[in-house]
Amino acid sequence: MKDILVPILGESVTEATVGKWYINAGESIEQDGLLVELETDKVTLEVNAPVSGTLKEIAFPKGSIVNLGDILGRMEEGSEIPKTTSQQPVKNPEPAALPAENPPSVKKMLAENNLSASAIPSSGKDGRLTKTDVLQFVAPPSKTSANRPKTNDREERVTMSRLRKKIAERLKNAQNTAAILTTFNEIDMSHVMDLRKRLQESFQASHGVKLGFMSFFLKACVQALKEIPALNAEIDGTDIVFKHYYDLGVAVSTDRGLVVPVVRNVDELTFADIEKAISDLGTRAKDGKLEISELNGGTFSITNGGTFGSLMSTPIINPPQCGILGMHAIQNRPVAIGDKVEIRPMMYVALSYDHRLVDGKEAVTFLVRIKQMLEDPERLLLNV
Repeated sequence: MKDILVPILGESVTEATVGKWYINAGESIEQDGLLVELETDKVTLEVNAPVSGTLKEIAFPKGSIVNLGDILGRMEEGSEIPKTTSQQPVKNPEPAALPAENPPSVKKMLAENNLSASAIPSSGKDGRLTKTDVLQFVAPPSKTSANRPKTNDREERVTMSRLRKKIAERLKNAQNTAAILTTFNEIDMSHVMDLRKRLQESFQASHGVKLGFMSFFLKACVQALKEIPALNAEIDGTDIVFKHYYDLGVAVSTDRGLVVPVVRNVDELTFADIEKAISDLGTRAKDGKLEISELNGGTFSITNGGTFGSLMSTPIINPPQCGILGMHAIQNRPVAIGDKVEIRPMMYVALSYDHRLVDGKEAVTFLVRIKQMLEDPERLLLNV
């Protein structure tokens, strides 16, 4: 028998929620085949079969909380049972207690909740108390629409995902800790749009990726951050840590929630490099394939609500960063050009910043520099 262990979950991450089981107990699978997904507060991790054989026991069904080193289940190596080919998520497999049910984990939970083992109904083999038994006793499942009368089917109660809990915690912590203020400006996108239109075909042919708006904004942010270094810094106790590198987080909306993968060393990348990095990170974010390291360590962030039609917003900073730039939808609006009124494609931009570290003058200057470089994109090539 081969134990299926909870793998290393990432820096400072000690527990996860069991997501989808891809095979049932009794089905066989080849070595390295996908067994189960674990959801942490940052990413979804895949746990693969350690050997070729049959899944004999599932200890933690979907929704269970597991810790680093817990035994998710057991496999029998080299079984002749035909392999499953569905690779579809298994619907709520029943837990099968392992012969050794991680006693320290159960004992710890009993001690933390001041419970007696004799007071909790046990479902494990030979009457053993399992971790799931304790969890269900401490927090019994909430009633949902599935067990309410059909005539009252107006609400549905679901458990908040681990990622959503972490998003809520971090955003509320940012509001409670930082002195967040937002300043606005608007950008005439005519020249960038004309440049993209003229060079899109040759750019894509040369680099195999489309030229988007985000690479212009990331490049502009690097130049502006070099001029306003406080926006590329963080507060650490009573110290200010100035970063002399430019790792920019780009917010990506997924079915599971918002994640912010980091594009490293943007100042050293070409436009094509940036577009490729954003495309790759965005695709893997939506598929839940990001590594923990790809979500850590950003110095500044950008979010684009314009992809969903947002005209204006006040983004919340991503601690310990002290600034985030919000892009928005491009709309044709009448603007004064010299003594004339012309219709131009305009975008509102917002900079939210931590006023403990960044002064209003610095924040406004930062946005003005972004505006100057996007309205005259040749500046990005000449670093002026």
